Amino acid sequence: MIFSVSAVVLLGLLIWFLLRIRYFRWAEVLICSTFGFLLGETGAGPVVQGVLDGLGGLLSQLS
Repeated sequence: MIFSVSAVVLLGLLIWFLLRIRYFRWAEVLICSTFGFLLGETGAGPVVQGVLDGLGGLLSQLS
């Protein structure tokens, strides 16, 4: 658990930096995917899933 939280923080900062300098290629897409999988393993995973489900429900009601 400690490793995955540290990896999430590190990869999150790396993704933020790459977005900041507008430099995205396939390697960065792989980093973002790894970040998502590691985020799912932390305690924040269910919270993120709940937010995405709520956002999806809100968007489905707009149309």
